[in-house]
Amino acid sequence: MKGYDKISGNIADRIASLRSEMEREGIDIYIVPSTDYHYSEYVGDYFKAREYMTGFTGSAGTAVFTKDKAGLWTDGRYFIQAEEELRGSGVSLYKMGEPGVDTIEEFIEKELPQKGVVGFDGRCVGVSEGNRYGKTAGERQGTLCYKYDLVGRVWKERPPLPKEKAFLLEEKYAGESVQSKLCRVRERMGAERADVHLLSSLDDIAWLLNIRGNDVAYCPLVLSYLLLYKDRVELFADEDKFPPEIQEVFRKNGVVVRPYERIAEAAASLPEQACVLLDTGRTNYALYCMLPQGVRVIDRENPEVLMKCVKNDIEVGNIKKAHIKDAVAHTRFMYWLKKEVAEQFMPEHLPLTEITVSRKLEELRAEQEGYLGPSFAPISAFAKHGAIVHYSASKESDAPLKKGGFLLTDTGGHYLEGSTDITRTVAVGEVPLKEKEDFTLVARAMLRLMNTVFLHGCSGANLDCIAREVFWKERVNFNHGTGHGVGYLTNVHEAPINFRWKEGKSPAPVLEKNMVITDEPGIYIEGSHGIRIENELLVCEDEKNGYGQFMRFEPLTFVPVDLDALLPERMTEEERDMLNDYHRRVYEAVVPYLDEEERAWLKRYTRPV
Repeated sequence: MKGYDKISGNIADRIASLRSEMEREGIDIYIVPSTDYHYSEYVGDYFKAREYMTGFTGSAGTAVFTKDKAGLWTDGRYFIQAEEELRGSGVSLYKMGEPGVDTIEEFIEKELPQKGVVGFDGRCVGVSEGNRYGKTAGERQGTLCYKYDLVGRVWKERPPLPKEKAFLLEEKYAGESVQSKLCRVRERMGAERADVHLLSSLDDIAWLLNIRGNDVAYCPLVLSYLLLYKDRVELFADEDKFPPEIQEVFRKNGVVVRPYERIAEAAASLPEQACVLLDTGRTNYALYCMLPQGVRVIDRENPEVLMKCVKNDIEVGNIKKAHIKDAVAHTRFMYWLKKEVAEQFMPEHLPLTEITVSRKLEELRAEQEGYLGPSFAPISAFAKHGAIVHYSASKESDAPLKKGGFLLTDTGGHYLEGSTDITRTVAVGEVPLKEKEDFTLVARAMLRLMNTVFLHGCSGANLDCIAREVFWKERVNFNHGTGHGVGYLTNVHEAPINFRWKEGKSPAPVLEKNMVITDEPGIYIEGSHGIRIENELLVCEDEKNGYGQFMRFEPLTFVPVDLDALLPERMTEEERDMLNDYHRRVYEAVVPYLDEEERAWLKRYTRPV
C-alpha cells in the first residue's frame, strides 16, 4: 500500500516546503493532527493535512516535524498499515503505548531548543492537547504558535470546503422535536448557571437541531458551530446548505444562521463575566483561546453527549428496522460469496478480489430502501491483510481471493432508520485447523459478552473481561477495544460508552437502557490471518429484584456466524446453545426477505451445532 500516491507529489518535497514555512515563522517543531476544526474522527478531503504530509491514510495519527526529523504517532490498530505506508517516505513511525517509545510530549521535550517555538493550527488541536503542548514548551522556556495553517500554504491544490446540501431528519426518525431537545439542554444550562452553551462537535449539533448533511466523510453531518443562549440559537454554517423545510424549523425555534467563519469573532465578542458551558474535550484550542479573559468557563461534557447516546423508543424501533435491512443485504452477500467461491475457478469466472467483493456488498446494501451510504471506510481484507486491523484495500494491495483463507469484512451503512456496523470473517474454501481454532475463540468471546447479564451500574470497563477471558486463558490478546457506542445517523463510533479493559482519560459511563454498543473481539496473526466477529447490541432492562436492577443485551445484528470456520467441539455446551439460539433468531428475522435458494442456504448455515 502506498497511501501517499493518492495525492500527487512527493512526501519529501512537501516536508521540505513545510520546513521552509516553519523557518519563515520561527517555528522549531510543527504538529499536524488528523482531525478537522471539530475534532471529528473522519474528515473531509479538505482536512486531510496529516495524510498529505506523510502518506499515512489511517484515520488516527499525529505527525510532528522538526528541522531534521519527521515522525508519525499512531495506535495499535494501525502499526502494520503505517509501517507499509510510511516506507520510503522519510517519516518515522512511533508506536503509541509501546515500551520505550516516546510520547509526543516527550519527543518535544527532547527536541525543542531552549526558548523554542511549538506550532500547530489551533483549529485542528483540542484544548487538552494544546495545553499539554504549552506545558511541555514552557518547561523549555518555549512558547506556542497556534495561528498558522502551514500545511495550507504548502498544499497548493487543496480541495475546497464542501458545499453539499443538508437535510432534515424528520421526527418519525428522530423521535423528538428540536423544541424538546433545546428545552432539555437549556435545563442543564440552568442547573450549571450558564448563560451560553458553545458547541463545536458536529454530531451534537446534528442531534440537537435534527439536521444531517454530507460535509464529513462517512458521517452525515454539517460543518458548523453553535451558540445556545437562553432565548435564541446562533448556528455558524453555510446558509446555502439549508433547504426551506430546515429554515422553517429554524425559524420556529429561534435559530439564526451566521457565516461559518464568523464563529471566532462571535466567541471573542461574548460579554465579559458571561458563564459559558463548553466541553474542552470537544472544542478546538484556537476557539477556546478566543474567549475573553473575563469569561467564566464551565468545563463539562456536553449535555447532548449522553442525551443522544440513550436512544428514545422511536429511534430504537427504527434502528431495529435498519438492522434487518442490513442483515438481508449481508446475508445475501455471504450466500453470493460462498456460491462464487465454489464456482469461480471455472474459466469463465473472473477472480474475486478484496475490492470487487466489497463493491458487491455495497451494491446489495444500496438495494435496501432508505440506504444513504457507508457508515465508515469499509474494510475488506483477505488472508494476511486481515491482521491489519484497519486495513484499506488499494489498487496496489488488492488481493485476489483464493481457497484456503479468511475474508474479513468490517462494514456498515447509514439508513434513514439508523446506522449499522458489522464484521464477519468468512472461510473461503477449507481453511487450516489453526485458523479454525482462532475463529472459534473469537466466536466464543463474542457470544459470551452478547449473553451477559449484569447489574445496573456497570460500565463497559466492568464487562470487557468477559470477552477477553477466553483469550487470556490461551495467553493471547487483541490490541483494540472490544466495543464502542453507535450513533443514530451521526458518528458510527459514538463516545463515550465502550467495552475497554483499560480506562481512558475519563471513566466509561454506566450502561443505560437503550444505549447501542458493539461487541467485536478479534485475533490477528501478522503475515497470516485476522479474525473479527462484530454484532451491535442494545442495552435492555432485565429482572428487578432485591439485589437491584439487572440488565442484559439484545442483539441488533442478525447475520450468520460462518459455520464452515467453526469447531463446535472447542465450545462449551452453553456456548453452543448461545450460538444456536442466535442463529434461530437470525433465520426468523431474515428468511422472509430471501428467495428460495437463499432460504435453503440460510437454513443450512444456521443449523444447530
